[in-house]
Amino acid sequence: MVIVPKYFKFEIQIITNIYLLMDLLSTLFGEGDDLTPLQMGFRTFSLYFFAITLIRISDRRTFGTKTTYDKVVVILLGAILSRAVVGASPYWSTVTAGLVLVCLHWLLAWLTFRYHNVGRVVKGKELLLYSYSEFSYQNMGRCSISQRDLKASIRLSANTNSYDKIKEIYMERSGKLSVIKID
Repeated sequence: MVIVPKYFKFEIQIITNIYLLMDLLSTLFGEGDDLTPLQMGFRTFSLYFFAITLIRISDRRTFGTKTTYDKVVVILLGAILSRAVVGASPYWSTVTAGLVLVCLHWLLAWLTFRYHNVGRVVKGKELLLYSYSEFSYQNMGRCSISQRDLKASIRLSANTNSYDKIKEIYMERSGKLSVIKID
């Protein structure tokens, strides 16, 4: 008979408990493409709370401002997490990928806040489209925006139908048009 020290028995018990927990998680969440409705339900339930946690990590701006930069993260996060729900990819791998995506977004947001040049590369810069009766056709072409589109923006933003009361119109980094009136 082999005598096993007490601390080895404790370690063996921990390893056994971890194995039982992993077996339980495998049963609840399933593996591969053949998932039961209950397993998909468990995956959806857990991913819902995981997604809320990711939203908290990435901060409100990702899901509030809707810049192009933020929309990319929202679309990718939805695509990644949906794969975990339907079992198209391994559950824990997709959870990890979602976490990495949100952390990367948070890091880039912090870098763009801290370093102006990083912000210009990631988010771009605003473009002047109109200034004191002069259209910048080059910038309008870069933005794929017509004079009629600018006219619509001054009707919506400045409540006027005339360029006479408009000082400047910009295409902002967010993709929205901003109109500055003449004082």
